[in-house]
Amino acid sequence: MEFDVDAELSKLTRDELERLAKSMMTSGVALSFHGRRSAMQIAKRVRPRQTRREPRLNVGTPEDQARNMLIEGENLQAMVTLYKYRGQVDLIVTDPPYNTGQYFRYNDRWDNDPNDPDLGTIVSNEDGSKHTKWIKAMMPRLQIMKAMLKPSGVVAICIDDNELFHLGMMMDEVFGENNRVAIINWQKAYSPKGGNSISKTTDYVLVYAKDKDLSRMQLLPIDRSGTKNIDGDDGGDWIPTDPTARQHRAATAYAIQSPFTGHLHYPNGEYAFDGQLPEPRSHWVNFTKEEVIKYLAEWGVKYVERDLGDGRGNALVIADSDVALEGYRPDRDPAVQRAAQLATKRRQKGNWPKLFFRDDKNRRPGAGRPRLKTPIDAVRAGMIPTTFWDEDLYESPIDIGSVTWPHAQSGHSDMARKELDAIVGKGHAFDTVKPLRLLKKIIQIWCPPEGLVLDPYAGSGSTGHAVLELNHDLGSSRRFILIEQGAPENGDKYARTLTWQRLKNAVTGERPTGKPATALGGGFEYRLLTKTIDAKTVLTMQRDELIDVVLTSHWETHKRSAPSLTRVDGVDYQYLVGKDQNGEGYFLIWDNGGPVGSLNRDTYKQVVSEAKKAGLEPPFHVYARYELFQSSNVRFWKIPDKILADLGLTDNDEFNNSDDSE
Repeated sequence: MEFDVDAELSKLTRDELERLAKSMMTSGVALSFHGRRSAMQIAKRVRPRQTRREPRLNVGTPEDQARNMLIEGENLQAMVTLYKYRGQVDLIVTDPPYNTGQYFRYNDRWDNDPNDPDLGTIVSNEDGSKHTKWIKAMMPRLQIMKAMLKPSGVVAICIDDNELFHLGMMMDEVFGENNRVAIINWQKAYSPKGGNSISKTTDYVLVYAKDKDLSRMQLLPIDRSGTKNIDGDDGGDWIPTDPTARQHRAATAYAIQSPFTGHLHYPNGEYAFDGQLPEPRSHWVNFTKEEVIKYLAEWGVKYVERDLGDGRGNALVIADSDVALEGYRPDRDPAVQRAAQLATKRRQKGNWPKLFFRDDKNRRPGAGRPRLKTPIDAVRAGMIPTTFWDEDLYESPIDIGSVTWPHAQSGHSDMARKELDAIVGKGHAFDTVKPLRLLKKIIQIWCPPEGLVLDPYAGSGSTGHAVLELNHDLGSSRRFILIEQGAPENGDKYARTLTWQRLKNAVTGERPTGKPATALGGGFEYRLLTKTIDAKTVLTMQRDELIDVVLTSHWETHKRSAPSLTRVDGVDYQYLVGKDQNGEGYFLIWDNGGPVGSLNRDTYKQVVSEAKKAGLEPPFHVYARYELFQSSNVRFWKIPDKILADLGLTDNDEFNNSDDSE
């Protein structure tokens, strides 16, 4: 069969021809796969959907609800529908299906109709085209994710080694290799599994900027509790750091006897001679035993090594003490009493030794756990390797590059499951959850304190939970948009079960045990994507349907990224339906359940009357079919034109109105 080059080239769009020409001129690397052309065009053929608010699933005050949202629906359709936020998102952090033969589904009809609501079947590991299907599903979503970002925005995508290389090539193509910010290697497990192959204990986060020259990293806040030079250190402020790591090594898991209390401090806890030794799960790091003896001697107390028969390395105990694991009373030991007097006197002098003992929970001086003093100036001077980064100690380096985040700093999968169990209870059967510590770290670095975070694969809602926790702990005001479809094929739309429950409990502090936890505050609005929308659909909507569409789609150029409109409920209001964060009222003229009405002299009088009753001042935003009366107090929005424009259904929109001839 003869190959017609001209015919094949004629099928390419202008963008595709430009990319082909650039790759030929630069000898670049391009990702090629079956169905590539279709995958590159899918996002432009997806139609926006009608959005329905679910009041019974909204959480928080009306004002808090307007700040965040949880959307139930297919994520590509949802992102297209969220036209208001196109180009307004600071950070996208998400965890797509890893294509492991368990969760990823693909509908072959998407190639011809990306609006088909069917999820398709699970792609098994035995499917020879599983990588192609995964790429075809991800490519249009990456394209729309890029469109959602601000020019300074960043996307961070969690992935494992199944699709790491394919995702990297797609990210290079969509965002550009020069916009790659970081390849983060985070430790998802801390206990290597046995077997004949290398144990996989890490996953990855690929971080790309929309424009690396415009993106900025935020400095991680340093925990300054105890850093006001409380001991009068000559070197200035310092940070109390934990000298342990969560991995048991018998030789360095020895006990250190406190010169203040005589208790034994193991890496994993304190032993107060109550018969229960701390579990051997951690060990001392960042110092040698010789260095510890030197630090302890600076408290005026002599220490010696002794085998306590605890199955660990030789303990460091106060010389001449009678310490033993059983039957020992440190308060009756003369050696401990002398040591406590010397250590207390040394503590009162200030400028403590590098290894110190913090106060306990009862605020008794020196009666707590051992800690190391780490000078802030030394950290800032770059004495810590930039490829090993502890969020409690270091400000972020100028260029992250490829970075390792150990589980002590980024959490691990077991921790993530326990976090989810604690907030919603066990039995949720959701195993692909990410730890809050990892997500909070990413959000802190790449989303400003007042920024907007989007997660198109929300899963259990970890991203929203992380945002709420950061806002509560740091006083920030970040907002989130979460999109989740759940598993409707299994009868579980867990967007409204698991995801919703986690976010609700995080906001309210409710827990399945009945014992309340800290309420993080905030709130969110629950939305449901329904049918595709066009002018005819708008004009035939019921009043409540149209109110929802107005409230969820409205935006203006000067405040496009503002929170959603807050609904105003009241049986006495005929036209007033909502207000914005500036207190401006929004009115929908609807003729008593009939067709959308007009703004005329009579309806204007009713608008003014309702505004006065609600305490609202002009301007009045009025949605109606026709404008038969004009006033300087009114900003008129024509139905359906304004709604369609707010959803991107205009001739100039790149995604929602593509030219099929391309």
